[in-house]
Amino acid sequence: MTIMTKAKGAAALPLNTIMSGDCVEAMNSLPENSVDLVFADPPYNLQLRGDLHRPDNSRVDAVDDDWDRFDTFAVYDRFTNDWLKAARRILKPNGAIWVIGSYHNIFRVGAALQNQGYWILNDVVWRKSNPMPNFRGKRLTNAHETMIWASKQEASKYTFNYEALKALNDGVQMRSDWVLPICTGHERLKNENGEKAHPTQKPESLLHRVLVASTNPGDVVLDPFFGTGTTGAVAKMLGREFIGIERDAGYRKAAEARLAKVRKYDREALVVSASKRAEPRIPFGQLVERGLLRPGEVLISPRGKTAKVRADGTLVAEDVRGSIHQVGAALEGAPSCNGWTYWMFRRDGKSVPIDLLRQQIRAEMAERPI
Repeated sequence: MTIMTKAKGAAALPLNTIMSGDCVEAMNSLPENSVDLVFADPPYNLQLRGDLHRPDNSRVDAVDDDWDRFDTFAVYDRFTNDWLKAARRILKPNGAIWVIGSYHNIFRVGAALQNQGYWILNDVVWRKSNPMPNFRGKRLTNAHETMIWASKQEASKYTFNYEALKALNDGVQMRSDWVLPICTGHERLKNENGEKAHPTQKPESLLHRVLVASTNPGDVVLDPFFGTGTTGAVAKMLGREFIGIERDAGYRKAAEARLAKVRKYDREALVVSASKRAEPRIPFGQLVERGLLRPGEVLISPRGKTAKVRADGTLVAEDVRGSIHQVGAALEGAPSCNGWTYWMFRRDGKSVPIDLLRQQIRAEMAERPI
């Protein structure tokens, strides 16, 4: 189903649909500052020369389509600058973009991004666990592609679900090298002749990680090179709105059939681990106001040092007075201290971190009706 939204004085936004035609013209027809994220898988300009064969002389189904052919680097650069300019116009002030490419094009794309005012946040190496071998034996096996993640501008407050990615990675901070398989097996779409429906179909696992990392449910994700719809399929499953742009009728047909079969995850399943920075700020004094801690109550450090709670939410210990962070830092002789994880209080003979009281208040706030 297509959903149309319209801001005051703006053209309608065609959510959850595939626009046909040239991506620059299509993006220029959309309202300015209307999209949260752009994921772009543009032509790589592979510059293939002749057929590629395996050692048994069978022909490799390589990317030799007209849409990947550009006469010169200058022509490709104009194309790149045009679509990046159109994409930046429709990104919201706090929006971001991901662009994927190979050594053939990604360095040219990166320069264009910076020249247009985008602010590069990371380059991510997608290391393929099952890459295609190098049949000619004249170069290293090309086992990775590069993704550039950039915000619209340096000051953008872009979305980054750090804790969610950490959870995806078994509680370890996510790195910028992602080991994921290429699209094969049942995930690879086939046409009526049993051939690949698209030569560069990306795996859903890659888009899942990108969208979990840099969007939230309800965000609008635009893919200007939609192909057979991997971005739209994953966006739909994850409760994001999508807009696809694709000029090839065959790819659009395959994408539409694919999207019709996709089901959105239930609401509870869409919730991801929230970033600590995104959680509401709770002053320590609120714990005192609420009576969760009493003036005069003694807090204990991991090394047995103590401080008393004062009525205004500050602490006093030895000759030191100040916030939970300032007093903790002074007692440890450290430049800084996270007082929430440093201090504990006693209840029923047990030491309890004061952060549990902060989490209790946050949980109560989350349960309030909107």
